[in-house]
Amino acid sequence: FSYGGERRNLDAVSMTIPAGAFVAFVGASGSGKSTLLNLLLRFYDPQAGSIAWDGIDIRTATVESLRKHMGVVFQSSHLFDLSLRENIRLGWPPATDRDIETAARQAEIHDWIVSLPEGYDTAAGEAGARLSGGQRQRVAIARALVNNPSLILADEPTGNLDSKTGEIVIGTFQKLNEEFGRTIILITHEQEDR
Repeated sequence: FSYGGERRNLDAVSMTIPAGAFVAFVGASGSGKSTLLNLLLRFYDPQAGSIAWDGIDIRTATVESLRKHMGVVFQSSHLFDLSLRENIRLGWPPATDRDIETAARQAEIHDWIVSLPEGYDTAAGEAGARLSGGQRQRVAIARALVNNPSLILADEPTGNLDSKTGEIVIGTFQKLNEEFGRTIILITHEQEDR
């Protein structure tokens, strides 16, 4: 794959990721980690070769149907000046309150939310300004989980967090993998302790 020009961003890459795996792609900036994520999300399609899900080339599926099976957490997940409930619901608009609470429990943010005077109706503030970095990421994780995806793609999810909070967030991803059987693909530039 190349974004254009003669330089290839990915060349001769071959791998198999089994369902239920926790995989981390670790490398320096420019090594192709985010390119791989972009290809999995079908922001781009490979110019040669293919990416298959259960043996089927993902280019044969609609982007919408493919992404129904995915939850995505970016390094900087934007929150809106809406309630925490509505910020989570943005991941899947038909989500019920029960779906939202289930996702928040799995993201390990439910207990904090219900401790607030307005609970799930608490406004996040512009860009999530009323929340700490770790709380914003947990709301973003809940948003990614609300449609009950089988695959979680996390692109540098700890990049804007201090090391202690980052370790806690990585622990949440490990729990999602171990206890809930979700396949996790983590993109990071740092070697995570596991």
